Amino acid sequence: MTMKKNLVAGEWIGASDASENRNPADLSDLVGTYARADVDQVNAAVDAANAALDGWAMASPQVRSDLLERVALQLFARADEIGTLLAREEGKTLAEAKGETFRAAQIFRFFAGEAIRVTGDAVASVRPDVAVEVTREPVGVVGLITPWNFPIAIPAWKIAPALAYGNTVVFKPADLTLASAHALAEIIDAAGCPAGVFNLVMGRGSVVGDAIVNHPKVDAISFTGSVPVGRNLAAEAARGMKKIQLEMGGKNPMVVLDDADLDVAVPAILNGAFFSTGQRCTASSRIVVEAGIHDIFVERLSSEMQALTVGNPLDAATQVGPVVSEKQLANNLSYVEIAGKEGAEVIGGERLNRDTEGYFQAPAMFVNATNSMRSSREEIFGPCASIIKVADYDEALAVANDTEFGLSSGICTSSLKHARDFRRRSKAGMVMVNLPTAGVDYHVPFGGRKGSSHGSREQGRYAAEFYTVVKTAYEFAG
Repeated sequence: MTMKKNLVAGEWIGASDASENRNPADLSDLVGTYARADVDQVNAAVDAANAALDGWAMASPQVRSDLLERVALQLFARADEIGTLLAREEGKTLAEAKGETFRAAQIFRFFAGEAIRVTGDAVASVRPDVAVEVTREPVGVVGLITPWNFPIAIPAWKIAPALAYGNTVVFKPADLTLASAHALAEIIDAAGCPAGVFNLVMGRGSVVGDAIVNHPKVDAISFTGSVPVGRNLAAEAARGMKKIQLEMGGKNPMVVLDDADLDVAVPAILNGAFFSTGQRCTASSRIVVEAGIHDIFVERLSSEMQALTVGNPLDAATQVGPVVSEKQLANNLSYVEIAGKEGAEVIGGERLNRDTEGYFQAPAMFVNATNSMRSSREEIFGPCASIIKVADYDEALAVANDTEFGLSSGICTSSLKHARDFRRRSKAGMVMVNLPTAGVDYHVPFGGRKGSSHGSREQGRYAAEFYTVVKTAYEFAG
């Protein structure tokens, strides 16, 4: 199989080292072989981005808009093809993978519009005959480091605004899911992106990621990934005085009150906790249930969870695909064991055998869990959810907020009073009422509080806060 190359200064460049990408549902399926960049290639990519910066920053907004629209059109046209590639490499179901590709296209189209809507303010000065103008300018060369769980949507929601606002990009995707990222890079290049404006450097985080973060000519870093890596990046960025944006972990609560409609609550929680194999930072991993509805809720959720079809993501009957890697599966299974030892009743969670060799796991519920258990406090990033019984709404709110994370939260209730109170008092960046904690719109802000996020929000018009800097200009005509 031909090795897929890195894109540096408008040229596709190979490397002496490469990584293999295999289908987690069928390890005999080699998705692709991808070049691993070294530090010299990263440095060349940063140099190219710096050389291209002035020209791209000063380009007409229409030029930037047109490029992003061309990318969007190709993603729409190739959604089935790229979605199938994504399902093979990451393991999410084909429907989810095609939907993610379609979402990436929507994001590029949205920012194609935003590129020509960059506004400023004309402000009256407190001094006579002085004019004041506040404008936004590109932040500069931006390093983008993305995770494996949304291998085309998350790159899209970083790359599109970076380019829309006149920045140049050095992009490092996750090692586990290089096929989708490479396909996106090919589309951006073929759409006529000027040399050096967008650069792709694949490879190990310890080599490529570190080189991007520590390069003195990189002005800003946007990272989505694990909490430990994010914290280390924040420290490195601070030393280099770089602007930084971090999206990290979650241990998201979904509160179910006695007055909840189970026909709404159970599907929402099945989706939020177990779809995408639970591999979402917004997944519902703590289900906080009021005592009056607890037993009937557990019985119904358990029944419907165990009825989910786990299998090959390319099979239309599959509802839950494989875990992304052997390492992640081992992590998930260790938490299933931990939950049992901590005193929870474990339903499901075992490794499954299917027709092909892969990393399949049954979804798991940890019933009679408490909020102090490790399995209730630490992010698992798999199809596992703790069920925590509480006495009333006040205890439910307290338990929901008792976490180091604050990305997404939800409540299922028919009470407008409790819904409004929860929206106001939930210490999370996003709050859902009678909806899954996972699943967001592309035109509004995404991000959390506490240990989940750092820096300004992603997506929608709020992306401008990270990808631009504000300039205040004063003018005296004399």
